Amino acid sequence: MSEVRTRVDYQRESHRRAVSHLLSQQHDSGPWEGEMVWNTMILSQYVIVRAIIHRPIPQEVRPAMIQHYRSTSTDHGCWGMHPESGPSLYCTALAYIALRLLGVPPEDPLSARAATWIRACSGGVRAVPSWGKFWLAVAGLSDYRAMAPIPPEAFLMPGRSPVHPDRLYCHTRSVYQAMAYLYGARFQGDLGELAGPLRQELYGGQPAHRSDRGLLHRPDVYVPPNLALRVAQKALALYELRPSRRLRTRALDQCVRRVEHEQRVTSQIGLSPVSSLLNILVLYANRAEPDTVDQALAAMDYWRWLDPERGLRFAGARSHTWDTSFAIEALLAAGDPSDAALDAADRACAFLRQAQVTAEIEEPEITARSPAAGGWCFSEGGHRWPVSDCTAEALSALLHTERPGRAPALHAQRLQEAVSFLLQRQNPDGGFGTYEARRASVLLEAMNPSEMFSHCMVEGSYVECTGSALVALSRAVGYLPTPLRERARRAIDDGTRFLLRTQLKEGAWPAAWGVNRIYGTFFAIRGLRAAGVPATDPRLMAAARWLVSVQRDDGGWGEHHRGCLEDQYIPYPSAQPVMTAWALLALMEITGPSDAAIERGIGWLRDHQLDDGSWTQQAVTGVFFGTAMLRYELYSAYFPLWALGRWLKLRQAA
Repeated sequence: MSEVRTRVDYQRESHRRAVSHLLSQQHDSGPWEGEMVWNTMILSQYVIVRAIIHRPIPQEVRPAMIQHYRSTSTDHGCWGMHPESGPSLYCTALAYIALRLLGVPPEDPLSARAATWIRACSGGVRAVPSWGKFWLAVAGLSDYRAMAPIPPEAFLMPGRSPVHPDRLYCHTRSVYQAMAYLYGARFQGDLGELAGPLRQELYGGQPAHRSDRGLLHRPDVYVPPNLALRVAQKALALYELRPSRRLRTRALDQCVRRVEHEQRVTSQIGLSPVSSLLNILVLYANRAEPDTVDQALAAMDYWRWLDPERGLRFAGARSHTWDTSFAIEALLAAGDPSDAALDAADRACAFLRQAQVTAEIEEPEITARSPAAGGWCFSEGGHRWPVSDCTAEALSALLHTERPGRAPALHAQRLQEAVSFLLQRQNPDGGFGTYEARRASVLLEAMNPSEMFSHCMVEGSYVECTGSALVALSRAVGYLPTPLRERARRAIDDGTRFLLRTQLKEGAWPAAWGVNRIYGTFFAIRGLRAAGVPATDPRLMAAARWLVSVQRDDGGWGEHHRGCLEDQYIPYPSAQPVMTAWALLALMEITGPSDAAIERGIGWLRDHQLDDGSWTQQAVTGVFFGTAMLRYELYSAYFPLWALGRWLKLRQAA
């Protein structure tokens, strides 16, 4: 008994230090937010866009940007698609252009090594994937004939067409409407006195040619164009020889209207910095008022991050709501939280309440927007693009703070709006999409022209979104009026069947937004248990056996991002705190806190905690579009704390 008590005391001290560390990361205004680390692509495009629209980067800002390139350069002197990737021709080509525009001379080791590597690639810069060819053409360094067509006329198809762009995943259609305008208008920027030298340095003085269209740097290509797509692109290329002027003009006007709407209803922020930069180019190319262009450019600061070590860069997303919701769960997981933790949770809840989207999008039909009221965005809500799992986690966190004698965590009307928003994202198969319900057949994925990304054409049904939704709906159902309560119960039943149906033979679940099998299994088990599936269910027991089977000898868990590409579990070379926490949280829903695997995992977390209460996470933890790996900087602050707290609470109750 004394040995158990001592072990629990050790974990309490570890938990106390983890709480202290997480509290130190909270913003004064209430939320938590950590950087979502991706790559240099957005920074490079930002530099290029500013040069094209004749608003070059100020001299005083350039050193911080160059520092980011220096701090992220690979051993090859290049830049990769994510923090753990090898060199990418796409990222490196854009980075080289940006560095030269920032004033880095070609003989500087930072640019010289990159240029040498680019020239050593088979086909050189001519073999960059289509997105790279597009940016080279936009910058006036290449010819649009060297890339696959992006016809704006697609927006003139009847709305009921199964391949209308409005049926695409929202990020894809937002990018497509801007790219289609720039391609259809054959807009080319002028880089001034650097244009000639850059063409010489990248192309050796030989102009780009339509034959470059088929050249692809194989390491950059994850989804090579299939036969159907190649045939379609050849047919479109023939049309582009003599496009209908009348149709082209109408299509371009439609694209501009959509871009202007997106900028207006998102307060100039846009859905993402990727689409925002393209929107800025569309506004400029369409001769918008200078003030309009300047406002859109200024809004890009929303995505900016800066610190001395990694310099100035742009994140792919802001994660206020996502991080804050999980931080609340982690702080409250042990029960009986300290006054400091309760105060932090109260301030975080105040942030979440004001971050909920409460007004609908104006003229949503212009860009085919789904209803937004009631949802929460991944961020603080500024761009008004709410997401199912962010809504579910925010609602779950708020309801977790409900206490007798206290004011409700969320007004009844707004709680009902949140539930209605969630229900609108459920697909006929019972699974939940992200921003919207699915609008097109998954067969449309076969026409994916991105080459670098997968699962980016249509919305899907996702294990983790469904798991999060089941937790939120199960917590909310008792607060709902009868008609909505019945709808929520049916949604829970349908979501439960979806998760049980998508379990893999080995017992795990696949994920789309995290790495990978452990992440999906955590969200699936959490959702199923919230929905009432008993821990003794054979399918949950199979999941527990799988988790134990992939536990490392040292007691931790670690999964490699390569499994996302190969659709299988691949172990990381070492255990990782975030993946260990996911596995523990899932196992504790099934086997209880005294299980030997759980005891070893909790011991691993304690032994690898740093003096300040934090943990060091080496492996990337997030993913989107199949190949874009992300490092969520705050995951290691709240997921291990959540696991420790949950273990302590279960121990106390045992």
